Amino acid sequence: MTIRVLIADDQMMVREGFSVLLNAMPDIEVVGEAVNGREAVDRVRELTPDVVLMDIRMPELNGIEATREIVAADVASKVLVLTTFDLDEYVYQALRAGASGFLLKDASARQLADGVRVVAAGEALLAPSVTRRLITEFSKLGEVPRLSATVQAQQYGELTERETEVLVLIAQGLSNGEIASRLVVAESTIKTHVSRILVKLGLRDRTQAAVFAYEARLVTPG
Repeated sequence: MTIRVLIADDQMMVREGFSVLLNAMPDIEVVGEAVNGREAVDRVRELTPDVVLMDIRMPELNGIEATREIVAADVASKVLVLTTFDLDEYVYQALRAGASGFLLKDASARQLADGVRVVAAGEALLAPSVTRRLITEFSKLGEVPRLSATVQAQQYGELTERETEVLVLIAQGLSNGEIASRLVVAESTIKTHVSRILVKLGLRDRTQAAVFAYEARLVTPG
């Protein structure tokens, strides 16, 4: 099945470059472009792409607000944030808004295509080490609001002891395979735990799970 992509970036060269690279892939098709966040939201409603490559800093409506509107619209489109630096001050906010991950603009053609495939498959495009680094850095800046006691009781309390343990390890940046080795269980078991965690907490992917763990102070940066 062909993965349909929308590219949202205010720089024409970036849009054209990514279009050429992605359209060269047999399983990916660029179905549209947007020059700002407002147009991106409108185009998503019109085209319902599988993946939106979303620049953060755009006129009229930035990528963070555009991502929030797309996620709130409850469409199937996944948002993959584009940034020029892996610790862009806005990346964390974009993840909290519902983005499924982020990709550097200087990524290779293979990394770009693989990133689109990963996000389209419903996974989070954040390498474990990057997840840990990103969330830790922003937590140190004090930009992570602590979840209220009520929210924690309602959401965190629904998890079993083992699911809570898995959630903490996700937030620490471990992959499913690494978690399985740590807990001495099959990787398929960990995948099941992750799926249940996402359902119970109402989260989109493991990146959002990691964000939740830090906001609930199940894990502290360091």
